Amino acid sequence: MNKHPYLRAYLAGIAVPTVALLLIMSAYTVFRYVYNFPVPVERVIVFPMAVVPNLWGLWNVLFFAWRRRVPVSLGLHGALLPILIGPLGALASALLDFSIPGFPRHVFPILAPVVLILYYFAWKYLVGFLNRVLELA
Repeated sequence: MNKHPYLRAYLAGIAVPTVALLLIMSAYTVFRYVYNFPVPVERVIVFPMAVVPNLWGLWNVLFFAWRRRVPVSLGLHGALLPILIGPLGALASALLDFSIPGFPRHVFPILAPVVLILYYFAWKYLVGFLNRVLELA
């Protein structure tokens, strides 16, 4: 299976965040409209729903293209992605005039390393598994 390796790498990359966002948005919809959860994120939800899966796919293509020249593990490569996604999300929220409440800003020093660790494991095990299934690794 040597046809279209970059397309297969892209598809392996977008699979994990697409499923995760589907579950997150289903839970959000239930909380928002069934339990009247008072956090309206409809204005900024386009960023994670459209940009994040595409970034994961392109990041996996980049890993596949550079894996011979830049010897870095898939997990570490994936753990670097939040460093790109974070500023892009902050820029999108600023451009859409969506103020971030005080609580997320206060827990950022604690959550940032947790997010990096979660991305490391998601890339190492989930995206790595999909890369092996698609015969990329």
